[in-house]
Amino acid sequence: MESYLIKILLLEDDPNLAKSLVKYLQRHDYIVDWAKHGEEAIDLSYDHNYDLYLFDVNVPLMNGIDVLTALRQAEDRTPTIIISAQIDLDSMSKGFDAGADDYVKKPFDPEELLLRIKSKTMLLQKSLTVHGYSVDTHNNDIYHNNTLCGMGEVQKNIFIQLLTAYPNPVAKELLMESLVTQNDGALRVNIVKLKKETALDIQAVRGVGYKIL
Repeated sequence: MESYLIKILLLEDDPNLAKSLVKYLQRHDYIVDWAKHGEEAIDLSYDHNYDLYLFDVNVPLMNGIDVLTALRQAEDRTPTIIISAQIDLDSMSKGFDAGADDYVKKPFDPEELLLRIKSKTMLLQKSLTVHGYSVDTHNNDIYHNNTLCGMGEVQKNIFIQLLTAYPNPVAKELLMESLVTQNDGALRVNIVKLKKETALDIQAVRGVGYKIL
């Protein structure tokens, strides 16, 4: 758990291009699932959490633009790069209107695509490790020195907020959203439990909330 592996969903009906892209991206430490048609992409997006979508437009059953439109309507805001031979103004306009973040014209240099992927996932690729603790954001699991930590759901949710905000404080109002009883006393009790479980120095910040030192 020293670094975060980016998970990508590739929608591409050309098997030769798809297989070469999957191999290329895997060599650069990306996890890639391949959908051969639009309906498969929809199904995979519902079953898994992805950090980036790479969608071809002209694919069977449901084209890439329609897939993206459906995902955006379902409140899926995953960054999306369209890869297409059609890169005229009208086609690009439809893609961006559907919610695309970027466009890459076929044929393309894999290194160019890699640069665009990195630009969309740069923050995710930064390590989330704090004092030996790290977060797997796909599953909301917490690890300490690569060992899975067992803790209650409330403490885990609070701890994830503190870890991801480190070294900055988290507002107590945000932390209390994880509590059944949302008051200062209940929050203090859970912070004390976290301190005992993690042996970390979690400090109250007057007028703000809490932070990990």
